[in-house]
Amino acid sequence: MELNLKQPLIVFDVESTGLSITKDRIIELSYIKVYPDGQEEARTFRFNPGMPIPAETTALHHITDNDVANCPTFEQLATEIARIFHNCDIAGFNSTHFDIPLLAQEMAKANVEFDLSACRFIDVQTIFHKKEKRDLPAASRFYCGEEMENQHNAMADARTTLNVLRAQLDRYPDLENDVEALSRYSSHTRNVDLAGRVVLNEQGQPTINFGRYRGQLLDEVVARDPGYVGWVTSGDFAEDTKRVFTDARKRVKQAGKREASAQQLEALQSKFKNNM
Repeated sequence: MELNLKQPLIVFDVESTGLSITKDRIIELSYIKVYPDGQEEARTFRFNPGMPIPAETTALHHITDNDVANCPTFEQLATEIARIFHNCDIAGFNSTHFDIPLLAQEMAKANVEFDLSACRFIDVQTIFHKKEKRDLPAASRFYCGEEMENQHNAMADARTTLNVLRAQLDRYPDLENDVEALSRYSSHTRNVDLAGRVVLNEQGQPTINFGRYRGQLLDEVVARDPGYVGWVTSGDFAEDTKRVFTDARKRVKQAGKREASAQQLEALQSKFKNNM
């Protein structure tokens, strides 16, 4: 089944030096850009991460230090990649938990604006796990009847992900062929930040989703424990997560100023009445 698109959909995959969003770097990024008329464009970028690639990571994706020694850094191509992703919806396999937060982190390190607030995200892994609970090679066998070759090759992973998404739409009549609907279905939580450290509760309020304050309202925690914001913003968290906490601190300060002004006005009005 062909995808029903209102704007381009980018299906992408990254290979990296490791699994830390804050410390590791992207060394390969492949994408397939599908347009509403069905046309596609595909491309692979490789980057010199500026750090050694661990042997155990190379064993997975077979990319060595020598392979990327003469490649540009991510910073050198960040503006071009941001342009490619601009005004597109985004799909991937486990992308909401890793690929997208890592890409946003790389953009922040490169000081390139990368606004994803208007994007709809489709995580094909989430759809798969909700329906069948397996990994990408199993998804390829189950949905496409094909054995996946070159696993952990970014383009092979992206191509298989696109094929699986199309096959999922063919297999499940109740799965709506609409990016917004697929985005809702493939979301585990309503994330405020890309990494899901802060999520919206049932009332639509930002709520902390980790650590000792899990389940508590973000603004209430920030007002009660200002040092917690400092711990997050100076700690090993993604830049996008730090921004959410910084915005909350600004919001709480503004609310405090408004409350103080209201109290001052009330006191002046009371004083005026007493003097009459």
